[in-house]
Amino acid sequence: MSSLTSSSARRALLGAAALTTALVTTGATALMATGASATAHQPAAKTSFKSKPAPPKSTTPTTNETPPKGNVTIYEEGSSLMYPLFQEWAPAYHSHYSNVTIDPAAGGSGKGITDAAGGVVNIGASDAYLSSSQVSEYPGLKNIALAVSSQMVNYNVPGISGSVHLKLTGQVVSEIYQGKITMWNDNAIASLNPGMTLPADKIIAVHREDSSGDTFIFSSYLSAADPKGWGSSIGYGTNIAFPGISNAASATGNGGMVSTCQATPGCIAYIGISYQSKTQGAGLGEAELANASGRYELPTPQTVEAEAMALESKTPANEALSLIYDSAPNGYPIINYEYAIIPPKENGNNQAAAVKAFLYWAVDPAKGSSSSFLSAVNFQPLPATVVALTDAQIAEIQG
Repeated sequence: MSSLTSSSARRALLGAAALTTALVTTGATALMATGASATAHQPAAKTSFKSKPAPPKSTTPTTNETPPKGNVTIYEEGSSLMYPLFQEWAPAYHSHYSNVTIDPAAGGSGKGITDAAGGVVNIGASDAYLSSSQVSEYPGLKNIALAVSSQMVNYNVPGISGSVHLKLTGQVVSEIYQGKITMWNDNAIASLNPGMTLPADKIIAVHREDSSGDTFIFSSYLSAADPKGWGSSIGYGTNIAFPGISNAASATGNGGMVSTCQATPGCIAYIGISYQSKTQGAGLGEAELANASGRYELPTPQTVEAEAMALESKTPANEALSLIYDSAPNGYPIINYEYAIIPPKENGNNQAAAVKAFLYWAVDPAKGSSSSFLSAVNFQPLPATVVALTDAQIAEIQG
């Protein structure tokens, strides 16, 4: 499986794939005739409700998980948070349908969006939904929810074991990234963690330097938790201007955030949940974050599900919805839908049919959304009614 193919190379490969598809389709038709498929965002309103059991997958052609005949390569690129899941999905789908190859790559959500919009890839992976300006700029570009993920706030604090969970609020984290809180023993942190001995060490606030869905999620959280501070002065998006503070560092990708924080005593960083085994292996701590109800929670399957279920009924048909800092009492405050960004048109009907079949398989609770795949990256399946919205969007993919 390739890691990161250049945009120009992928564009050339997609063009060649489209030509091959056209030749195969023409030949098949002839045989039949003779007798022989970064930017600012506005969160939607939120509410609470109870989820219903997932309905059985339809066997109609609109949710057909079997790809068309003929060799097809599906190129995916974008979110480093989604990358580990695509690495799990790709060989599994190919083992069932050997004529289809899924070629995943990372590069960040911003790249996933722009490359999908430009026809460089068949699927762009993104932790961020499309902004209104992106929808206007690229008519027909879709964000299709595939799973629910979350984001950790990690740290490397000398003298504090990685198994110890510091309590932090969004307000405190916001002030750290604005340079207003610069020491780990600051009273704002100490007061949240009574009885814990915190070192008089400088905090190094690490942020992503690439256009990133993780930055979108993290800055959305800070904007919601600190609306009069971060929300009014900095805002949120995949690529924002972080405050120019002296105690800052930057890294590329979730993997870069892990390695940078591990190598930087005093660091704090935001890292996608699919890298939890790596953060634990690096000895990084993981914060208990205050949610909108004032409870401190870790990103567990139960707390992520609680937050997602409180927003299921509010998800619109295009699935563009902020799941950040909702009022679910037991919910973890930084969760999101993981999206497949789909071009207005794929490279021909055969390519479109293959992408549709794969995406139907990916959100099938008995297939790609089973625990055998999602648990490996600490994701959660989509709520039942959101699966129906996803299926409806997949059915609209064109070639």
